[in-house]
Amino acid sequence: MDATTAATLGVIAGLALGGVALFAVRLSDRSADRSAAVVVPPQPVPPGVADVIAVLRSSGIVVDSSDRVVNNSPAAVAHGLVRDHELVHPELLHLARAVRRDGVIREAELGLRKGIGPGRLVVAARVAPLGADHVLLLVEDRSKAARVEEIRRDFLANVSHELKTPVGGIALLAEAILDAHDDPEVVARFAKRISVESDRLTRLVKEIVELSRLQGADVVREPALIDVGACARDALDHSRLMAEENDIDLAVACEDGCLVWGDAQLVTTAIANLIGNAIAYSDDGTRVAVSVRHGNDGLVEVAVTDQGLGIAPEEQERIFERFYRVDTARSRATGGTGLGLAIVKHVVDNHGGTVSVWSQPGRGSTFTIRLPAASASTARPSASTSDGMSLPADASTPVSPESPVSPVSAGVPTSPKGHS
Repeated sequence: MDATTAATLGVIAGLALGGVALFAVRLSDRSADRSAAVVVPPQPVPPGVADVIAVLRSSGIVVDSSDRVVNNSPAAVAHGLVRDHELVHPELLHLARAVRRDGVIREAELGLRKGIGPGRLVVAARVAPLGADHVLLLVEDRSKAARVEEIRRDFLANVSHELKTPVGGIALLAEAILDAHDDPEVVARFAKRISVESDRLTRLVKEIVELSRLQGADVVREPALIDVGACARDALDHSRLMAEENDIDLAVACEDGCLVWGDAQLVTTAIANLIGNAIAYSDDGTRVAVSVRHGNDGLVEVAVTDQGLGIAPEEQERIFERFYRVDTARSRATGGTGLGLAIVKHVVDNHGGTVSVWSQPGRGSTFTIRLPAASASTARPSASTSDGMSLPADASTPVSPESPVSPVSAGVPTSPKGHS
């Protein structure tokens, strides 16, 4: 074979091999396309399931055999359980895979991470197979119930502890009196201590009963038209003895006709608790100011301002919890039970209002109660108390509850004893 023939055959062989290679590549691409279409086939949700999930109040989620969410209720997205057709929490994904594997229905109570913060979402999950290719997850948010149960346990533990303290004190003092029955001075001193502990126990039991009653009632059953200014003055009268003992001046400024629908005794109790707290946490020689005025948006505002210790920002969210005390030692020394602000909150809630606090450490605090005012047709013409008495006029300037300088407008000195 000459050189020309050999070269010609080589070219033909090369072209043939190139054609075979090109054909193989195209065949491989087509095979890959077909296999990709087979790996993720459409898996329709069984008929009727989507309609049911759409109306669920709890979170309903349907995942297919590839763990992809193919349908879910709006609540599942709102609670952060589903994002971009994927289950967010690995705990739920683990349950879904276990049910798909053996077909056994599973139930579990889980604590799921809430977003990116430290908060936890407590849920009850029920996971069941749905046909051959899907798994159904029903997830109910139980965070509120878990919080209520936690509060209940804390409440019972705190009540037990708080009751044991005065009861134990009375028992020890009684035993001491028996041992020192022949010493009149010792008996008198111990008897006085028993009286103090008895008063504390009585006050604690009374406030526990009052708080339980308020928690059991959603609204005031028989509301009457009451004058909040009169309630504030009554509350001040109840607190004057305590204020005098602590050398604290009380100032009041009330606008006329601040009427609301509710229970006068409960409103008076709430204001008295705020005043009592203000006195207990203030230094001698300072002033506590109380104002009642017409606020914005048809509200009546009651502000109680002190020049006391102040409350740190991280504690302000907890002060309305039962038995929570900012200064435990001072509260016990003054006979506080830790229930006063909790009662205030429940009274205000039952009257459809709100209670808030402004405070800075070393500059005192202002607690503000806001209650819905009685309508103009019932409140303005009849400026009287719930007992039918005419309302006294008071031309004093009311304290502003929104500003840290509010004590000035009520004549409170800005440089109280013991503060810079």
